[in-house]
Amino acid sequence: MSQFLITRAQSRAARALIDWSREQLAEASRVSLRTVVDFERGAREPREITKEALRRALEAAGVIFIDRNGEGAGVRLRKDCDAEQP
Repeated sequence: MSQFLITRAQSRAARALIDWSREQLAEASRVSLRTVVDFERGAREPREITKEALRRALEAAGVIFIDRNGEGAGVRLRKDCDAEQP
């Protein structure tokens, strides 16, 4: 399991970096679209296992998650990343 869980802002930013829709993230992570939408909107907080599934799907697509390090959490693309659709 990763060191820390994904935030809703990281989820939105990560999708933007790899040009994924919420539907594509839901498919790649095997999480319901409603859960992805509600999480990113801040309507509800999913279980840790669900956030881990979202994170793993985005990492597999080339996203690197940056933990809070004084400046706040963030995301970036892996150097060798050529993001493809799921």
